[in-house]
Amino acid sequence: MHSVEQYDAVIVGGGHNGLTAAAYLARAGKRVLLLERLDHTGGAAVSERPFPGVDARLSRYSYLVSLLPQQIIHELGLDVQLVRRRFSSYTPDPDNPGKGLLIDNRDDDATVASFASIGYPEDAAGIAELHRRIGHLASVLWPTVLEPLRSRSDARDAAIAAAADLGVPAAEIASIWSAVFDEPIGRAIEDAARADLVRGVVFTDALIGTFARADDPTLQQNICFLYHLIGGGTGDWDVPVGGMGAVTDALRRTAEEAGAEIRTLAEVTSIQPEHGLVAYVDLAAEAELEATEPMSTLDRFRPRPGVVVRGEWILSGAAPAVLERLLDPAAEQRAVAAAYAAWSAARGTPVQWSDADAILGTAPAPEDGVPHPEGAQVKVNLLLRRLPELLDPAVDPSAAFGGTFHINEGWAQLEHAYLEAEAGRIPDPLPCEIYCHTLSDPSILTPELQASGAHTLTVFGLHVPHRLAVAADAIPGGHDAFRDALQAAVLRSLDSVIAEPIEDLLLLDAEGRPCIETRTTLDLERSLAMPGGNIFHGPLSWPFLEDDAPRTTAAERWGVATAHPRVLLCGAGARRGGAVSGLGGHNAAMAVLDA
Repeated sequence: MHSVEQYDAVIVGGGHNGLTAAAYLARAGKRVLLLERLDHTGGAAVSERPFPGVDARLSRYSYLVSLLPQQIIHELGLDVQLVRRRFSSYTPDPDNPGKGLLIDNRDDDATVASFASIGYPEDAAGIAELHRRIGHLASVLWPTVLEPLRSRSDARDAAIAAAADLGVPAAEIASIWSAVFDEPIGRAIEDAARADLVRGVVFTDALIGTFARADDPTLQQNICFLYHLIGGGTGDWDVPVGGMGAVTDALRRTAEEAGAEIRTLAEVTSIQPEHGLVAYVDLAAEAELEATEPMSTLDRFRPRPGVVVRGEWILSGAAPAVLERLLDPAAEQRAVAAAYAAWSAARGTPVQWSDADAILGTAPAPEDGVPHPEGAQVKVNLLLRRLPELLDPAVDPSAAFGGTFHINEGWAQLEHAYLEAEAGRIPDPLPCEIYCHTLSDPSILTPELQASGAHTLTVFGLHVPHRLAVAADAIPGGHDAFRDALQAAVLRSLDSVIAEPIEDLLLLDAEGRPCIETRTTLDLERSLAMPGGNIFHGPLSWPFLEDDAPRTTAAERWGVATAHPRVLLCGAGARRGGAVSGLGGHNAAMAVLDA
């Protein structure tokens, strides 16, 4: 009988948070093992070449950095370079795309003139004032994200107490606190701006990966809005030189240099928290076995050859819904059985066991378990011969695409899109925002592509809830058709504000196909084990605890606790863990070291 390998910490998942936790714990002298299902680490924060024969390393999923504290970069000695973008955003007027709003971070006069050009010069001051007031909150809250959580009351008291140092009345801090934490953020946006276009641009910060309305009483939109505006204390979103993969490659190097052991192609199948046991399958070994002893689909749930390790602590970078299944080894079989009848009825024919992976993606969590998360976006990556010309002759394309390019994201358009999606339809027009990595960092392209004038574009479409993908996937070929329809909707939306069809500018890959790829929430669920395609692993939470929340253990104080004392969240599902921040990994490591 083989002995079970012993570790101080076993980390499930090799995304950027898992790597961050591994680096901190290994540098603290802990024996650390990190297990990753894929053949590479990085999770959603990777640089990949999606187009055959074209050497362009795109940030395929995550693409900008705001919430990664300089403290983590400094403490771990990460070789990471971030570039600040000059332009904040450009937004064509949906009613007249021959003019638009360009916000220039380095030229206040030009920005004010742009507000005047769309007929609302007073909105420049209104939005600047809103951001100034939120900046006061950011200056107090941002330094706390790498500390044990405060209570809501303590956080509010600290914000108000800082008023004197900030040179503002305490009543002003109390007012913006209420606007952000107690009331739907739509009210503050409506008070700050009159223009439909301006209100929409501001509100988009509340909708990244979040399906909500401006007046949603759950305040999920407020939480998303807050995190998009407090990063670094400024709310700036920076470009990682070399792409997102440069960030996670640096984290992996640091972790391994500190002694952490990383095993890829290691699919964790179960966790026994009482004994600290983690079982995983060596997928490379399984592939070799499959080549010699093929497994029948009827044997889907037969025992798989695997490995068991023991950790004093188990840190999960996987989403809470995934962790719940790992803690209950029989959950997969039950989920398939529960979804089987519904799928059979929806498709009109019996479902084959070869469909089991798709079925699992639609099975809801048990009522007493972790709710199944729902993402609400579509991501489209493009490689162009050059930037497109605009309908607006007053703005250079390099300026328009140099920040965030907002398309069909007016206040009324966002509300219409929400209602369309809620009714089960792809919104038309689809609200989108575009980011061009290569204007800030051309290094992700070869010198030849750079010299040719090529550029990458990343399009992030809003208000595409996962339920639409699930409904489409209920019929054979439905998800492929849904993906095609989403891509067409994105291109239509983009074409509505530029002077030439975007498809005419696409480069071709080595096989003669246009360089464009579309990733739905279901694609994210299947490729990255991200339930519901939710980029935050579940609903976001405030960067503090409610006053009556338990704070007895280090895990509770750091926002990484689960129902099992030796199992901690270290991914985006941890409190304060969303986006590429390293906060989930850092805070889980601190909880281990403080215990």
